[in-house]
Amino acid sequence: MSKNLVIVESPAKAKTIEGYLGKDFTVKSSYGHVRDLIKSGKGIDIENNFEPAYEISADKEQVISDLIKHAKKADTVWLATDEDREGEAISWHLFETLNLKEADTKRIVFHEITKKAILEAIKNPRKIDKNLVDAQQARRILDRLVGFELSPVLWKKVKPSLSAGRVQSVTVRLVVEREREIDAFKISSAFKVVGYFEDNGKSFKAELPKRFQTQDEAEQFLKACNGADFRVENLEVKPGKRTPSAPFTTSTLQQEASRKLGFSVAQTMVLAQRLYESGKITYMRTDSVNLSQDALDMAKASITTMFGAQYVEIRQYKNKSANAQEAHEAIRPTEFSRNEVEGEAREQKLYDLIWKRTIASQMADAKLEKTVVTISSPKTKDNFIANGEVIKFDGFLKVYMEGDDDEEEKDQEGILPPMKIGDSLKLLSVIATERFTHASPRYTEASLVKKLEELGIGRPSTYAPTISTVQKRGYVLKEERQGKERAYQVLTLKDSKISKETQTEITGAEKNKLFPTDIGMLVTDFLVANFKDILDYNFTAFVEKEFDDIANGELKWQKMIKEFYGPFHETVEITEKDAERVTGERILGKDPVSGLTLLVRVGRYGPMAQIGSQEETDKPKFAKLRGEQRLDQITFEEALELFKLPRNLGTFEGTDVNVSIGRFGPYVRLGDYFVSMKKEDDPYTVTYERAVELIHEKRKAQAEKIIMTFDEDPTVQILNGRWGPYIAFGDRNIRIPKDTDPKSFTLEAIRELAEKTPVTVKTKGGWRRKAAGATEAKATTKKATKKAPAKKAPPKKAPAKKSAPVKKAAAKKPAPVKAAPKKKVSVKRAPAKKAASKKKK
Repeated sequence: MSKNLVIVESPAKAKTIEGYLGKDFTVKSSYGHVRDLIKSGKGIDIENNFEPAYEISADKEQVISDLIKHAKKADTVWLATDEDREGEAISWHLFETLNLKEADTKRIVFHEITKKAILEAIKNPRKIDKNLVDAQQARRILDRLVGFELSPVLWKKVKPSLSAGRVQSVTVRLVVEREREIDAFKISSAFKVVGYFEDNGKSFKAELPKRFQTQDEAEQFLKACNGADFRVENLEVKPGKRTPSAPFTTSTLQQEASRKLGFSVAQTMVLAQRLYESGKITYMRTDSVNLSQDALDMAKASITTMFGAQYVEIRQYKNKSANAQEAHEAIRPTEFSRNEVEGEAREQKLYDLIWKRTIASQMADAKLEKTVVTISSPKTKDNFIANGEVIKFDGFLKVYMEGDDDEEEKDQEGILPPMKIGDSLKLLSVIATERFTHASPRYTEASLVKKLEELGIGRPSTYAPTISTVQKRGYVLKEERQGKERAYQVLTLKDSKISKETQTEITGAEKNKLFPTDIGMLVTDFLVANFKDILDYNFTAFVEKEFDDIANGELKWQKMIKEFYGPFHETVEITEKDAERVTGERILGKDPVSGLTLLVRVGRYGPMAQIGSQEETDKPKFAKLRGEQRLDQITFEEALELFKLPRNLGTFEGTDVNVSIGRFGPYVRLGDYFVSMKKEDDPYTVTYERAVELIHEKRKAQAEKIIMTFDEDPTVQILNGRWGPYIAFGDRNIRIPKDTDPKSFTLEAIRELAEKTPVTVKTKGGWRRKAAGATEAKATTKKATKKAPAKKAPPKKAPAKKSAPVKKAAAKKPAPVKAAPKKKVSVKRAPAKKAASKKKK
């Protein structure tokens, strides 16, 4: 047995590191976090100075058992988890859970997985940094307290099964406020004028800086240009330069991968994690733009070899954020001479992006020559301006050009023909085009990360999980939306004639943009009304600063939690008692058929339209709002249209064909046979022919699903699944070995395979595999095995009593968002000055 046990988070990381260490080292993985706050109750003893109660995650019990065995046989245990706060916390939890001794335990950190970095870390071990652990622990405890106390308030006052979080709720607020800013924006139009000129046989364009507010003004200007003599009034040539961007931090990598590669924030982090664990890039959770001296030397050597010494300009960038403490270096390649890597195509693309950005950051500025030409005529008051740009030395542009989030149209500055002041120019044409103002664009995942970073909300390790969470919870949608056709006017002066033309364009089309849902907007309004400080951007950033102070040893985590929790808990109690229930209800009018009230509101399963209030009838009608519809914008006519479902399209095989929308979306119904409709199908317009086609498609798919059945045992089947053929064995699904013909199996061969295949069972912590040897008898008793823990369930029934009032609250008459009485206590803590004076003492 090896004398040294090294523990890391992931198997991929373990495999890479094991290749660098000798036979005296065994490298094992913890598979991420091994402990968390207990799931029953808060998991925090508030009366005992917020002491947390931890438990080993159910799916990590076997992992811990194996690690304990290895640790007992080793002379030294090396905790080699990531260098950020999460990694430090994992090391501490491992130390506690494995009952390690401080004398025999060493903590090592590295920001890249290379042989040099690993061996250097082994030479320079340290102890676990309890300040970093406390910062992570404070975040976890604070987030549990906020979620545990806020969520039940939402269940009672808004809708069951909702959740709230300290950072996620602020993130949703950003998306909601941007959507309302777009709704309130008033579009106006103006005419942009571009002239096309010729000098010495070469044509170029120039733009009028002024925009005309009306079509008549634009037309009058074109009339003035007709027959006018134009000349070069002024010509200015000046040097310019472009400087490369800093190497990637976590947020800038997420933004650029979104712009250039179309990756989501979560996707970027998964790919970056793989590149890091395979030793190709440095640690991917960082807010530092710094590069080590080794990295600068490697960059210089690579640039000199590839492009020449004139392209080298070594720089050391500085962080804009004073709190950049998550890691020591920016994200960079571990070897600059390797400009491409093997692996999956997306990994290669992301590596290429990181390599180019890092190399470019140490290359010379691009040198430009900018030309500005002023063109005038005695007949016009306004002058045309032509801009030209010539690259004299490409510098870093030889490798990389940063992307841009700006969605406005941009005119490319081209090369202008040689001119001098006083030159006469030939006018080819003048075009005045109606252009429209537009609101700030909706957020993409990447631009939302940028905004969070600007506000100081969250840290590199939290951006991706936060944005994924708000989408999973149904508060925010990321989707594409079709634009609408819009007409605009174009006036053209050419050959001494002015023509007018109406053209059309598509406006408002969106791709991979973030939209708030009705639930997201309703919850945001409720929280802002009742928990103003929790939803305040500055307050959230202040909390992040306090986590930094804890990590630096400048603040005790219990003090920070105590100052937050007292006022917050009191606000929760007041809101729970006094705030009215909200549903976002809007009364649209009276149903012309029944005369009952037509309204829209949020119900148990989401936004819906309703005919008949509770006071008017015991049996109101309900209809689910369509995906693109919103409670605050739907019209009376649109809401009434929703009640045209179910639609009867006719009969097929002697049975009615109906279409409708259920809890899980639109469907076609043939008697008791249900068929889900495709994304492109609209239940309000789908034809009889299309509905029958969908029925045939499902029947065909079901027929093709069954590959083999066995008369001797009907519970065993070979089926076609989403991921290929598999065996349904009782209530187990067994994967068919690769390159095996599914039709070649006999029942006996299937039983033998089932005997050898580990049984997968569901535990508190997720799905786990048990040892092989699952016979047919074992398969049939699996359900009983799952039910066994039910005997321990009675203590868990206590929370059910708390949830009972939720149903009663839901039955009350809906009301608009209204804050609790002003008695509510502010959540703000002691002023910063007081804290500062304590630090000085």
